[in-house]
Amino acid sequence: MAGYRLLTYASDNGPRAGVAIGDDVFDAARLTGYAGDATVLGMLDDWAAARERLARAALAPATGSGRPIAGTRLAAPVLWPSAIYCAGANYSDHAAEMARASNRAPEPDPHSLGLKLWHFLKATRSTLAADGDTIRISGVSKTMDWEVELAVVIGLAAKDVMLDKALDHVAGYTIANDLSARDMGRRAQVSDMSPFKFDWVGHKNFDGSCPLGPWIVPAQDIPDPQTLAIKLWVNDVIKQDSNTSQMIFTVAEQIAHLSSRISLQPGDVILTGTPAGVGAARPEFLKPGDVVKLAIERIGTLTNRMA
Repeated sequence: MAGYRLLTYASDNGPRAGVAIGDDVFDAARLTGYAGDATVLGMLDDWAAARERLARAALAPATGSGRPIAGTRLAAPVLWPSAIYCAGANYSDHAAEMARASNRAPEPDPHSLGLKLWHFLKATRSTLAADGDTIRISGVSKTMDWEVELAVVIGLAAKDVMLDKALDHVAGYTIANDLSARDMGRRAQVSDMSPFKFDWVGHKNFDGSCPLGPWIVPAQDIPDPQTLAIKLWVNDVIKQDSNTSQMIFTVAEQIAHLSSRISLQPGDVILTGTPAGVGAARPEFLKPGDVVKLAIERIGTLTNRMA
């Protein structure tokens, strides 16, 4: 486990940045003695200096100044990102299972065709949910699907970054569930051949559609994001069980590509794709009362109940 984890917790005066060390949570600004560390976004805006303050402070937190994690209400770790970028079809095992489900031949590696990765966007304030939150799916979709994803949190602004420097812009990593309303992704009464068939807002954007957390593990504690076990359970039954080595386009490739199109800002989040085992390939979908647990090696677990 990392030396410390960065989070947002619910204090008596509203959400504040916290630092988890062992089993305790410490108020970040009190721990570092720097008022600008009161929010995670504030720290990310000053990440080059903030990570040094955090590393020093985490070595010797003041005795008795923390609170148990078990009794602390957490929010999504970043409030609020300016953007949530989501990678489409970015795991080889997931691409293969969806090809089988659609009776299509497996597609070649996009690299061999000179293709670039594509991303879509989720809204930020309305879609984010925290560890332990209940997500309402009744009336939203009859085919609600799960998707465990490694989430990248940007710490240093990135524009036209070189591939070998891309990971230098990462503050840390967390876990996301890219909940997907499968039956809302295609517009009824519009031809399947029409370029206007797809509805990405209906498919991917609804209240609570991006559970994120429980915390951010600093990038220095995950030197290689392409070697992490990644799993998801529904009601304690394993559904997704893979490894980030199955990504078609690596984290570094995604950052470099996105930054060639738009400036990535501190606090921006990149969801890097989901592995095989989604409900659409079975087919099997979430229902009210289901408990979904996600886990990524070296980060932790994220759990939500559907309602």
